[in-house]
Amino acid sequence: MLFVLDVGNTNTVLGVFARAPGVPPDQDSDTAPHYDHLVANWRVATRQGSTVDEYGVLFRNLFSMASLEAAGIHGIVISSVVPPLDPVLRQVCERYFNSKPLLIEPGVKTGMPVHYDNPAEVGADRIVNAVAAFEKYGGPCVIVDFGTATTFDCVSLKGEYMGGVICPGIGISADALFQRTARLPRVEIRKPARVIGTNTVGSLQSGLYYGYLGLVDGILERLLGELGKETKVIATGGLGPMIGTGSKYIKQVDDFLTLEGLRIIWERNVAARPSLSKAVQTPASQASKASPRSASGASPAKTNGGRERSPSTPRSTR
Repeated sequence: MLFVLDVGNTNTVLGVFARAPGVPPDQDSDTAPHYDHLVANWRVATRQGSTVDEYGVLFRNLFSMASLEAAGIHGIVISSVVPPLDPVLRQVCERYFNSKPLLIEPGVKTGMPVHYDNPAEVGADRIVNAVAAFEKYGGPCVIVDFGTATTFDCVSLKGEYMGGVICPGIGISADALFQRTARLPRVEIRKPARVIGTNTVGSLQSGLYYGYLGLVDGILERLLGELGKETKVIATGGLGPMIGTGSKYIKQVDDFLTLEGLRIIWERNVAARPSLSKAVQTPASQASKASPRSASGASPAKTNGGRERSPSTPRSTR
């Protein structure tokens, strides 16, 4: 299985891909594994203060609730826009999943030329979204990702990342309004039944929803004027379904676009870097090899040919 993580400023989205039903587990060692079936996904809060063990326990508990074995993970790929968490997540992967992760960063093979003045400035999630959208829908296309910030990313007909637009997300726009006004209450962000509000809550919801929808469609109208009317527009992100279904220009809402992009990029890199699909040797995993049984009571399995491995034994960091 393949474990994918999209680490955002507010939320972290996790997913596990497996081979499609009916595909035999054993493959030739020279062939990159192909995982195209999303079997589980979760959305958790991004917490910069959490330790390696706190994240490890969280991830392992999520796996347990979904009846998934950590030992079945043969690859991990991470897209992160929170640099302080990168070393923490690396250690989580090595300690709790016995696997060295692939982080989306400069030098990673994406298969997409980046026409940005400084390509290193582009957020990893934006490139991942662009790769997935072009692979699934073709170009030219615009990807609207509704996150902490809302991003509009443009891909050419030839599959080149052209750049885009960044604006404040609807959540932080609402937070700014509530924090700077004494009598306006915090309200749920949702589509109101009608535009004209008959009370304070309804008026706020109408302003937030239709005001932001106007921002989105206004930017898309100008982008389509530059790219052409045949351009496909895809929405993703936590508020993608709510805003995307009300837009004049968004025709496709893809909740798992970023997870798919991580899977695609991992597959493009694993053939050139076989170590991405093999276990790393941590002190904990070496100790489990020396013992006839693993910490969970099961006999450890070999790591050859894509067969499952035994999980490493978590260590205390006290």
